[in-house]
Amino acid sequence: MDPHCLDHCLTEKESRQFDSQGYLMVEGALDASDLERVTRAVDSLYGRHRAKDNTSAFAGGPPGLFSQTDFIREDKAFLDLVDWPRVFPKIWGILGWNIYLYHAHCDVTPPVPVAAGAESTRQRAYRAWHQDSMRVNDEIEVHPRPRLSVKVAYFLTDTTVPDCGNMWVYPGSQRMDDLHVPDGEVDPPSAVPVVGKPGTAIIFDRRLWHSRSLNTSAVTRKGVFFGYSYRWLQPKDDMNVRQLYPTLDPIRRQILGDALCADGRYAPQDGDVPLRGWLEQRQRLETAGLGLGRQAGSAPPPR
Repeated sequence: MDPHCLDHCLTEKESRQFDSQGYLMVEGALDASDLERVTRAVDSLYGRHRAKDNTSAFAGGPPGLFSQTDFIREDKAFLDLVDWPRVFPKIWGILGWNIYLYHAHCDVTPPVPVAAGAESTRQRAYRAWHQDSMRVNDEIEVHPRPRLSVKVAYFLTDTTVPDCGNMWVYPGSQRMDDLHVPDGEVDPPSAVPVVGKPGTAIIFDRRLWHSRSLNTSAVTRKGVFFGYSYRWLQPKDDMNVRQLYPTLDPIRRQILGDALCADGRYAPQDGDVPLRGWLEQRQRLETAGLGLGRQAGSAPPPR
């Protein structure tokens, strides 16, 4: 793993922001060349796999909406994002080292023409306020619900454009088990659209109440989403990546689900969690004055 990722560790300020609001914006997560490479990979995937009849991938979604899981092996640009140096350190800063990629999807949301005066009605019909992980929210009897996972969304197009299919969030709602949207309203009070320039990433708690929105702009919205959880949580979607293992370093193998045995997800040995060993080694080097310095104000590596 790139040792310079230690320059992007979760800071104490970022940790407080995440705990308070349920999400964290990372501006410039992808620079211009990275953005071009990932966008090119998404365009290729979209061109090869989108439905020929231009129907939606989601029930009730707009025509042309494309969302694909099991895409990591399709292009090295996607593989490189699983431990992206400007973002992944913040993931282990939140969840710790016993983590892996349990869920990922690539989304393309084309514009949908809406007749004058009909946009509010269409937006209301298309909103879908939810917390991630589905049955987890019904079957674990605890309040507040456990965090369990976080998701990263990389915005490949300009989401500062109004009504471009933005993700909407309700800041601070990650500790709310229920959400009330007033009658006649599209969104709960204090909900906001997530906006950012191309190359921006958002890291958010799976419990944060969030929603899709209709894209009525002239821009086709593109993004890739990576969900990280503890290694003992079942994967949410099929990721056919085992064939990549021989070509990967140990930490990437951990992130993509490799393990010495099933019990290693609950009682991990060194070979199960090379990320732990890597962090411990860097911490020893730093203590000895021989390692890369962490970002000013960053929290120590998780235990």
